[in-house]
Amino acid sequence: MSQHFDALETRAPLAREAALMAALPAQIAHAKVHAPAFAQLLHDVDAARVNSRAALAQLPVIRKYELLERQKASRAAGGSVFGGFSALGFGQAMPRVFASPGTMYEPEGTRADYWRMARAMFAAGFRAGELIHNSFSYHFTPAGSMMETGAHALGCTVFPGGTGQTEQQVAAMAELQPAGYIGTPSFLKIIVEKAAEQGVALPSVRKALVSGEAFPPSLRDWMAERGIAAYQCYATADLGLIAYETSAREGLVLDEGVIVEIVRPGTGDPVPEGEVGELVVTSLNPDYPLIRFGTGDLSAILPGQCTTGRTGQRIRGWMGRADQTTKVRGMFVHAAQVADIVKRFPEVHKARLVVSGEMANDSMALHVETDQPSDALKSRIGQAIRDVTKLRGDVLWAASGQLANDGKVIEDARSYK
Repeated sequence: MSQHFDALETRAPLAREAALMAALPAQIAHAKVHAPAFAQLLHDVDAARVNSRAALAQLPVIRKYELLERQKASRAAGGSVFGGFSALGFGQAMPRVFASPGTMYEPEGTRADYWRMARAMFAAGFRAGELIHNSFSYHFTPAGSMMETGAHALGCTVFPGGTGQTEQQVAAMAELQPAGYIGTPSFLKIIVEKAAEQGVALPSVRKALVSGEAFPPSLRDWMAERGIAAYQCYATADLGLIAYETSAREGLVLDEGVIVEIVRPGTGDPVPEGEVGELVVTSLNPDYPLIRFGTGDLSAILPGQCTTGRTGQRIRGWMGRADQTTKVRGMFVHAAQVADIVKRFPEVHKARLVVSGEMANDSMALHVETDQPSDALKSRIGQAIRDVTKLRGDVLWAASGQLANDGKVIEDARSYK
């Protein structure tokens, strides 16, 4: 039996990159014709020329809050609930529409495995002919449907357990004997603990695909001690599957249907491999063609390839949020402002704004990595801080490589006692 979902997973990296870059111009052209928001945002873009990562990096990043703002503005004006980003309208081509907190609406199309979750399930050990206990929500958010459609594409039967009702979940697992569980890791822990409390054995549950929240190694090991091999995946309601864990347990392998960039928070500028930044994703889904969608999540590209034979790029997984906006002396300071300051000085490699002190008596200092420190440069950077943020801030020198590689552009180190 193959250990890979399909031949795409083991393509030569150059062949994969060529295929993605060949598909990119057509997707951008499609988005400009069928998604009114992109017709406006990419009005002056020649889609045929966007056939490389360098060209893609010149396009604007659409961050989640901007998508939400456009959706709200469109709804207020009596327009599309999707803000012009969906290529589908209500009807047979869109059997379901979902809502995420905000409220942000997401369409679901009719293609099999619309959210591309079957690949992650296969990597977690699920196979055709098995029963899966799905404990993701089946109302409002798409999580339940994301997993169910993937399971059906894989050839599995699904029990739609949904959330809550822990005792009923235990009883259903005991009687139906599913091959495994899909849902949040914390709820699986609750179910397993409830079963132990009731003295109910769940011998069939030996694998799990978890998502929706952090999955620390300690919880993974806790499940392994109870005979459950649990793997995680990273997906969003906007994009579907982005990356998934394999038996190698070394980061998450990128899905074959997305183009992923890691950019410096607050900008659209890609960072070097290994540096932590914001995940920006271009989806090849023609129904909801999101181009350079800023997830707001931090991660980094891992070097090398997965030891399972999968040749796709890997990311380190979810490493926090990229939106580091904070308020200093009554003024909001954004990561994009720090990036603006850095761009003004070629001598600066990297910078990190540290806010310290106590609320209402705080101060900020820009820690700057440079090989050319001088009083003149410090003065110019200090003036730029005032020009951009309308606040005064100190400038402190740091040696190249001294600032932590954690994706933080703004660090709030104030005391809140």
